[in-house]
Amino acid sequence: MASKIDPTAFIHPLADVEDNVTIGKRTKVWRWSHIMSGAVIGDDCVISQGCFVAGTVVIGNGCHIQNNVNLYDGCVLGNFVFIGPNSTTTNVKFPRSHRKGKFEKTIFKDNSSVGAGVVIVCGTTLGEFCMIGASSCVTKDVPPGVTSFGVPATVKKNKNHHLEKLNI
Repeated sequence: MASKIDPTAFIHPLADVEDNVTIGKRTKVWRWSHIMSGAVIGDDCVISQGCFVAGTVVIGNGCHIQNNVNLYDGCVLGNFVFIGPNSTTTNVKFPRSHRKGKFEKTIFKDNSSVGAGVVIVCGTTLGEFCMIGASSCVTKDVPPGVTSFGVPATVKKNKNHHLEKLNI
């Protein structure tokens, strides 16, 4: 099946974009990123260098995925999601080399933000406007609008102070 790449999208010559992907208007995919067959990426996104996007991943509009982020099967990103550099997701809670598990979903709601070096365990949902601090490990759902960090990540601020600065 042929890809649906909007003509206004930019794909760096050193990016590996497989057949059967959808990439929206004005989206940029930078060098050394690998977009697997079946992935859907919305409009006005930035997929920075060295990222991996698996084939069942869906990325909404206006998302910024920083360098070296891994989005494995089962990830669904809403609109305006930010994922900091060197963050990664998982898709099987009990992996074994000899068996393949059913991929669990990881949901990033609209406007959620993830700091650098965060591990997000599958089966979790990051609520709208939540913020995850750098180097955290998300093991359970994060409520909307809170700041959460640590290993494991726990709620540290019940209201995201950045919302006030954004007049939201």
